[in-house]
Amino acid sequence: MTDPVFLITGASRGIGAATARLAAEAGYRLVLVARDQTRLNALATRLGEPDRVWPVACDVTDWARLSGLITRVRDTWGRLDVVFANAGASVVTSFLGRHGAPPEEWRDMVLANVYGPALTARATLPALVDSGGHLVLTGSAAGRGVRPGNLYSATKWAVTGLAQNIRAECVGTGVRVTLVQPGLVDTGGIPAERAQDPKLDPADIARAVLYAVGQPATVDVNEILVRPAGQDPYR
Repeated sequence: MTDPVFLITGASRGIGAATARLAAEAGYRLVLVARDQTRLNALATRLGEPDRVWPVACDVTDWARLSGLITRVRDTWGRLDVVFANAGASVVTSFLGRHGAPPEEWRDMVLANVYGPALTARATLPALVDSGGHLVLTGSAAGRGVRPGNLYSATKWAVTGLAQNIRAECVGTGVRVTLVQPGLVDTGGIPAERAQDPKLDPADIARAVLYAVGQPATVDVNEILVRPAGQDPYR
């Protein structure tokens, strides 16, 4: 099998699903990863035949399952060329306790947004070194500035640092590392107070991902910041 393989976490909806659609159109074989097998199966059916699209239910914070999946992908399809570490979560927080989710709900967000992409990188980078491939991580415009009481923003600051640290370690390997930082995206679950704010479509971010991935092997697009026109940069 010579067609390149594109693995996407958080693939069942939103940015992940939109990126899967564009990657399929671009000729990639796809490994679609998320926790909801039913939703993944439905997306996979729309995108291609089983020999082109592989939907796999996997929690990216489960090292044994994630690393085992990458071994299966390499054994079955022989290569891994692009990895989009996109899975994540968001809850509203307040350190003063004035609003938002209770602290016991914060843990899953921190694990999904920081530990998950770190494990995804660790599991896939050996394969990407072999292929001279590309790692893309989903950060956020919220990870570039202060958001009062916002733990989600802090997790995306962590992803910014993670991308830089991975890129530094990959110098000389041929692996490219891109951090995509979306502004507000209409993926559902937007807080009521931001319902009227300008929003991006998930496909807008998918196009940014495919832009970075589609550059020559000598070009490493380090960061892409994409906000909807008219978005307040401090929100």
